[in-house]
Amino acid sequence: MLELFLKYLRFEKRYSDHTVSSYKIDLEQFVNFIKEELNLKEFNSVNHKTARSWIINLSSEKLAPTTINRKIASVKSFYKYLISREKLNENPFKKITLLKKEKKLPKFIKEKDIKIMFDQSKFENNLTGIRNLLILELLYGTGIRLSELINLKIKDCDLNKSQIKVLGKRNKERIVPINKNIKYQLEKYLILRTEKEINQSKYLIITSKYEKSYPMLIYRTVKENLSKTINSEKYNPHILRHTFATHLVNKGANINAVKDLLGHSSLAATQIYTHNSIEKLKETFKTSHPKA
Repeated sequence: MLELFLKYLRFEKRYSDHTVSSYKIDLEQFVNFIKEELNLKEFNSVNHKTARSWIINLSSEKLAPTTINRKIASVKSFYKYLISREKLNENPFKKITLLKKEKKLPKFIKEKDIKIMFDQSKFENNLTGIRNLLILELLYGTGIRLSELINLKIKDCDLNKSQIKVLGKRNKERIVPINKNIKYQLEKYLILRTEKEINQSKYLIITSKYEKSYPMLIYRTVKENLSKTINSEKYNPHILRHTFATHLVNKGANINAVKDLLGHSSLAATQIYTHNSIEKLKETFKTSHPKA
């Protein structure tokens, strides 16, 4: 049943390979627990007490609440699937609640530091240099995810309308506008690709061997340029997505518009960026108000 469930996630729910892999790992860990620790051989032998024992075991391993909650959600979804297929009558995880987790504000880069990075970073006037600048411009200027950037195709870029079509999670498409800097770099990059006759790849961002890009290339490009000007614990591409959203909200952008630009399925995922605005207001109050 486990393999059938994973196929259901991949082909019916259309989850990404990464998400399906996470489900697989979580469920296999749960299976090992009920077999080794409780000597249970079947999923229908699990009850509410078993479910609680597993969560206690995960907590004893000092896993982060977010990690434990993901595993709970994975197994709970599996049991819902079994019930829907009439393999079980009751979900032993039905009354299991998620652990409380500490709210962490997303890390972002200050506007002045972003400006310094773009002003001081040196990019050679060749395919690699223009590509690397384009990577940074797209990540910060559109807020797209790493996977979305890698899978962005040339045909998805509409220079006339100054927009790109992004294929997000669960194969949901969205239109994201591009600013004049991105448009300019995009034009330069595409012209150079045409001149060098390397348009055999349909993907926008390509390697030095003219193949589809890969995560480490993007990570390396981001870290190499951010580390020159910004002292941060994180130099990953996602920090530029957080920065994009935070700067928009700080400038008064409508939260629903930011949600659509980011490709979030619910407003709750976007609202975390409003906390940074609130913190900014508090700081302004402390430094500016006579009685603060």
